Amino acid sequence: MNRPFNLAESTSQDLTFGELLDLAGGLESIRDLKLGYGTSTGAAALREAIADACKTPAEQIITTQGTALGLFLLAFETCRPGDEAVLVTPCFPPSRDILSGAGVSIREIKLSFDNGYRLELDRIAASLSAKTKLVSLASPQNPSGVQASRSEIEKLLVLVKQRSPDAIIFVDETYREATYGDDLAVDSLAQLDPRIVTGASVSKALGAPGLRTGWLTVADADLRSRLTVAKMNTVISGSVLDETLATALLRNREAVLTSRRRLLAGALAELAAWRQGERKRIEWVRPNAGALCCLRLRSDVFDDAAVSRFWSLLPHHDLQLASGAWFGESSRIFRLGFGYLPPERLGPALSALSSAMNAAVA
Repeated sequence: MNRPFNLAESTSQDLTFGELLDLAGGLESIRDLKLGYGTSTGAAALREAIADACKTPAEQIITTQGTALGLFLLAFETCRPGDEAVLVTPCFPPSRDILSGAGVSIREIKLSFDNGYRLELDRIAASLSAKTKLVSLASPQNPSGVQASRSEIEKLLVLVKQRSPDAIIFVDETYREATYGDDLAVDSLAQLDPRIVTGASVSKALGAPGLRTGWLTVADADLRSRLTVAKMNTVISGSVLDETLATALLRNREAVLTSRRRLLAGALAELAAWRQGERKRIEWVRPNAGALCCLRLRSDVFDDAAVSRFWSLLPHHDLQLASGAWFGESSRIFRLGFGYLPPERLGPALSALSSAMNAAVA
């Protein structure tokens, strides 16, 4: 479903094929591209472009169909039924579902809105054991856009090495480059330590989810080999057409990101001003990166019945939001995407959101 005021989407505006053609030279030869099988590791040119973005050797890259396939391969290759995984939530729902499908015992670390969704290392430490094979988190997070600091990840590494010697840490960096204005993206964690595996894609910051191209960075050669075989045994390879276009996009990513960062900065400023005007009815956690954030209907204004009415009224206002319940949160909380709508439509969408809140408490 895609309602006129879609504030549910977490990506930036969709890139068009024409925009990509205008940006990227050398695509004239695409008519001669042979549509055969690709390779299970991914096209060499694509891995080189990803390596440049992540500042990691190209041989450590495995391409995937979006970050979702990376999550799947990693869960089923590193964990077996009876193993344990520590999952930091709220999170992208498939992150939990894939682990459940692998038969893993999940130890969930539920971060809190009131604590700004900051990592709680003491709680993570208490959940680690010798049976832990995977620690999974996102930075910036989905749905909050909150980013863990490098020092927090370094402290997490120490804890994992001490308590879970066979575990790897997966960090989903899908939103890392979706910063605001002149804010620089933090470096990828790909080269911080061999037991860290990162994942990302061209879907969010670059606005090309339709290319279905993502990747894992895997420093450990044995794990990388096993993941490559696992990919071969599931999807064989990526689409050579998608990989060719994703290569062109990544080679021109700075031009795409620069314009999108300006748009995101303007949208975030507009959202912040709207939220300030609605501060007596709604709270938020300001994001560090990404076109998304979490807001919460205040309990002193919206009782449970009003929250239920709020959700039922959204279609009448042409609105679409992502319920916190989808991410393992309360339905009082929702993810709002502020980068998907054209700039001229964000203001009307926020006004419609205010009208829906008016009606919910009328």
